[in-house]
Amino acid sequence: MRIVIAEDSTILRQGLVELLTFRGHEVVAAVKDAEALRAAVEGHTPDVSIVDIRMPPTHTDEGLRAAIALRRELPGCAVLLFSQYVETKYAAQLLADRAGGVGYLLKDRVAEVSDFLDALRRVSDGETVLDPEVVSQLFSATRRTDALGGLTPREREVLGLMAEGRSNSAIAAKLFLSAGSVEKYVTSIFGKLGLPPSEGDNRRVLAVLRYLET
Repeated sequence: MRIVIAEDSTILRQGLVELLTFRGHEVVAAVKDAEALRAAVEGHTPDVSIVDIRMPPTHTDEGLRAAIALRRELPGCAVLLFSQYVETKYAAQLLADRAGGVGYLLKDRVAEVSDFLDALRRVSDGETVLDPEVVSQLFSATRRTDALGGLTPREREVLGLMAEGRSNSAIAAKLFLSAGSVEKYVTSIFGKLGLPPSEGDNRRVLAVLRYLET
């Protein structure tokens, strides 16, 4: 993969460069602020960008806002947020374009390098990958719609795992269910949320957005 890194910590930025290069990927740019991130993505068109949320000058949410702007201006721009913090104010907005190719992992919760690389690949491939803690905090920061009240506890559990970016087979393994059972739960969730089959919309993404909807 061709990768852009935006991280204001010199040690972490250089560590990511060396790790990814060692694993056979090409880091086309490694920058330390949001303005440089936008220039790097526009100039190099990477497969995916790794973006810290809190960067200069205010160290609040510059990286997240830059990611939202990039995905608005460059459809298909894949972004993996990699931060110590969960910023709920803009995170749901980042997911709201329904396009996939976005991830949000917490630095302190990545236990294995292989898990990080797998998440990066999945985001590059157009999937949505969310740390369970991110999902939990987004969920608690928003109110549920009336439609979610119609879901059974098991359907809510399945939808929560969908929000983490898990496939039906991964959900089946996690909940010790058959693949057919998970497919039935997912179909039921789509029906209860009013999401009919559509060529233009990804129903999994729409269901997750409904789950996080304010």
